[in-house]
Amino acid sequence: MARKVHVGIEMAMSGDQGVSRKSSSKEKLKKHMNVIGEKARRFPNLLWKVGREDPRRVIHAFKVGLSLTLVSLLYLMGHLFKGIGENAIWAVMTVVVVLEFTAGATFCKGLNRGLGTLLAGSLAFLFEYIANESGHIFRAVFIGSAVFLVGAAATYMRFIPYIKKNYDYGVVIFLLTFNLITVSSYRAENVLRIAHDRFYTIAIGCGICLFMSLIIFPNWSGEDLHNSTVAKFEGLAKSIEACVNEYFNDSAEEVKINLMDKPSDDEDPIYKGYKAVLDSKSIDETLALYASWEPRHSRHCYRFPWQQYVKLGAILRQFGYTVVALHGCLLTEIQTPRSVRALFKDPCIRLANEVSKALMELANSIKSRRHCSPEVLSDHLHEALQDLNTAIKSQPRLFLGSNSSQSSNLLALAAAHARQQKEHGVSLSSFKTDTSALLEWKSKRASSERSKEAERKVLRPQLSKIAITGLEFSEALPFAAFASLLVEIVARLDNVIEEVEELGRIACFKEFNPGDDQIIVTCDKTPVDVTQNHLPSHPAD
Repeated sequence: MARKVHVGIEMAMSGDQGVSRKSSSKEKLKKHMNVIGEKARRFPNLLWKVGREDPRRVIHAFKVGLSLTLVSLLYLMGHLFKGIGENAIWAVMTVVVVLEFTAGATFCKGLNRGLGTLLAGSLAFLFEYIANESGHIFRAVFIGSAVFLVGAAATYMRFIPYIKKNYDYGVVIFLLTFNLITVSSYRAENVLRIAHDRFYTIAIGCGICLFMSLIIFPNWSGEDLHNSTVAKFEGLAKSIEACVNEYFNDSAEEVKINLMDKPSDDEDPIYKGYKAVLDSKSIDETLALYASWEPRHSRHCYRFPWQQYVKLGAILRQFGYTVVALHGCLLTEIQTPRSVRALFKDPCIRLANEVSKALMELANSIKSRRHCSPEVLSDHLHEALQDLNTAIKSQPRLFLGSNSSQSSNLLALAAAHARQQKEHGVSLSSFKTDTSALLEWKSKRASSERSKEAERKVLRPQLSKIAITGLEFSEALPFAAFASLLVEIVARLDNVIEEVEELGRIACFKEFNPGDDQIIVTCDKTPVDVTQNHLPSHPAD
């Protein structure tokens, strides 16, 4: 009877567990469906946001669709299909693979695909001619050896930095085409006809891609690199100005709370300003590579030094690291009191504004492709720097420290903590020999040790904070770091200006001549007078 009751209890418990598992699985499924539904509702907004950020993406999507429609006519129209046959699929594959967002990227991939196919076909026909002069067995051995040697050699060449950077896609197409022609020639007949048709279909696909990229609303990689460089200067200028204003407008705790409460860094205007600079290395190198493939499409066909833009980007990243450190001063645990910061507010804000003006002037000079103003480092910047130096020297006690009361208070605090530890010690006034007294003593000792350990864990971080804030120079120390970073930004600004001037000299930027309609363009130290309307709008390599 007891056994039956036990079995019934187990069955009831298993039934309850099964019901709970089903309910938990239903809840998980419901959560997943809610997440999927939320993503589905956000998807139209995401599509609208992508197109609004850059309308050229919508145009490029239509260009790809139109290109695929045109190349599909090789299949859809009967007389074209009879002339080319099933090899028309290679034209469709070429359009899908080659057509890129910018003209330089399309030109690079199209030329790589064409050259790879041509070289592979020529080498395969040479090996086929040699193999046909031998017997059937030797032909198989020769084809296998040729595939091994050419495949190993081409793959090894891909590790060469120059080839990997410029012709990696072409080497892959060369390997693919060579193996297809060489291996299929052993069994198939009339391989020359197949290779001939494939080459023509690939050429048709590349031609459609180049037509769409160079003629129909072209997007130039050089222009993207040029505009991104301008945007990086403007972002750094906004970040510096916003960072300094936020440091002096709010108290330390309010600044930290405002920055911590933000849902993501992308919504922080300071972070958004320098983020593009820090993440620009690979983007700049890729755009410079594709820009070097683009034809000179400007009126005067000037050759622009796109690699100089990459060097300027590297200098801007070094400059941006200082801005990141300046932003970090807003999030430090120990902040200078607002009353102390107010003593240096005006010179710091003036200095930040002058640095921002200099960066905006550099951005405008690059944007209009002219040399920067000779007054880019104005007297106001030097005056603001001198005022900050004077303000710091006028408060020597904040930085050098001459009051010893804080040190004595710190020592008194340490002595009080030592006395507190002694008072929490366990003292036995009397000793009882019975078992109950012994157990009572052990329980009291254990509870006392636990309370001491908990209190020690609480007191240690508090004491470390009090000890740090109790130092004589701690009130001015965070501001000293902030001010030194501002001065470092001014020092690194000279390197940025030198790199911009070097870019203008190599790229033949027009000379700065305010208030004059005639613009002097200098190139290789030879001045040429042209009107402003005749300046190149899209110079590229």
